[in-house]
This record gives sequence, C-alpha cells and structure tokens, in this order.
Amino acid sequence: MLLFKFETKGVSPMAYKRLACMHSGTDRARQGHAVLCDRYEFVPVEEADAVIALGGDGFMLQTLHQHMDRNLPIYGMNRGTVGFLLNEFREDALYERVNAAREERIYPLQMIARTGDGGVHKAAAFNEVALIRYSQQSANIRILINGEVRLEKLICDGVLVATPAGSTVYNLSARGPIIPIGSNITALTPISPFRPRRWQGALLPHSAVIDFEILDPQKRPVGASADSHEVKDAMTVTVSEDRSKFVRVLFDEDHSLEERIIREQFAF
Repeated sequence: MLLFKFETKGVSPMAYKRLACMHSGTDRARQGHAVLCDRYEFVPVEEADAVIALGGDGFMLQTLHQHMDRNLPIYGMNRGTVGFLLNEFREDALYERVNAAREERIYPLQMIARTGDGGVHKAAAFNEVALIRYSQQSANIRILINGEVRLEKLICDGVLVATPAGSTVYNLSARGPIIPIGSNITALTPISPFRPRRWQGALLPHSAVIDFEILDPQKRPVGASADSHEVKDAMTVTVSEDRSKFVRVLFDEDHSLEERIIREQFAF
C-alpha cells in the first residue's frame, strides 16, 4: 500500500494543494491507484492536505479510523462494491473535484465493553456498535437509557446502535430506520427480536448514554463490536457519542452523503 500526494501544474491555488493516495490492495484499487499515479504526483500522508482513499466502504472505514487524530479530510473513490461512503472513481480533474467537494463531519460512537475476566475495552465506531449472541441460545439483554431501565429483558439475536452515517448499513438490514445526516439522532435497533415481539427499536438523541447488561452471560454469551473491533464475553456495554472526535469526509456536490441517505429510502 502506498501513501502519496499530488500537485497538478498550472492549477490556481486551492485549499488542498498536496494530496496523499491510499488503496485497499485489491486488484481494482491497485489499478485505480496506478492510473492516478500516471497523471498526478503524490506525497506521503504526513505532508498531505487531504487523503485520497481507493477501495470499498470497509477500506474507507479503516482509513477514517487510521486518520481520525490527524484532522485530514478524506476523499474516497469507489473501487469496491457498494461504495456508500465513496465518490465515483474518475481520473479526470481530480484536483478540482477534491477542492470543490462538500465536507461532512462524522462523529463516532464510543463503546466501553466490560468482560467477565475484568477487562475493559474501548473502541470507536463510525457505523455502529453491535451486540451479537454467539451460541445457540438467544441473547438476554437489559437496556438502560441515561441510567434508567427502559427494557428489562430483550430476548434476541442481538441489538445495535447506529450513527446517521451507519444507518443504511447493518442497521437497515435489521429493519432499522434511516437517519438523515445532521439530525443529532442515533438508532437503537434490535436484531431478530423474540420478546417483546412488537418492539422495533427507538430513536434516541445523540447525547443519550445507552447501557446494555448481558443477562445469564455464561449460558447466553454475547460479543460486542465497534465497526471491526470485536470483544467476546461482554458483561456490560456502554455506548455514547463522542463529540470530542470527528472525521472530515469529502463528497462531490452531486453525490453528497445527505443525498445518498435520501436516495436509499426510495430504493427497491
């Protein structure tokens, strides 16, 4: 994987004059990277004003986590499959596209998972924090919102908390709601609930602190994940939005994240 930046000669001064370029390592991503390298010059990410990420949504998430503390804008181009967080791959006018792009700030969820051996695991999630059973037994989970018990026992395959950016991914597959960007809302969505049957989840203010207590964890073990970071044998999991951190994601004006979320609600 290579990290570079580019400068295009003859272009008027712009905010992002030096770019780094990263790729996921797949054939399509490597091919796209080679095409861009033939046309532009890139520099190491440490010297860049912005980062080009070539790959799929998984690689984009990886890039967001990797550069969360650098305050570097990330401009993704799709060389994967769905590419919800990515712009269309085009080699022409790359410099102009990046500088004309609309910036969205995405705030992560913070997961604090405590395990049976006394361990405490912290991780950030830009899509969702999910709790999933990993035995034949259904998970039994108590849910508290801001310290108050709201659901004494949820019998289910799991439950998740999704950000607006992540509401169209696992959350949507679990029949959760799509949340507009900037709505300051998170989705609490059950996964294959058995009891109570009619409970379909909740929309919560972004400031809510959500606690999950695993009931009978020895017989009904549950794992927790924050995006790709997984923790087994969770006893309790606390989820809240972390407003002290954010990532800057660049989208083409005709392909903004807000527009994609609206479009997704009318896709069949």
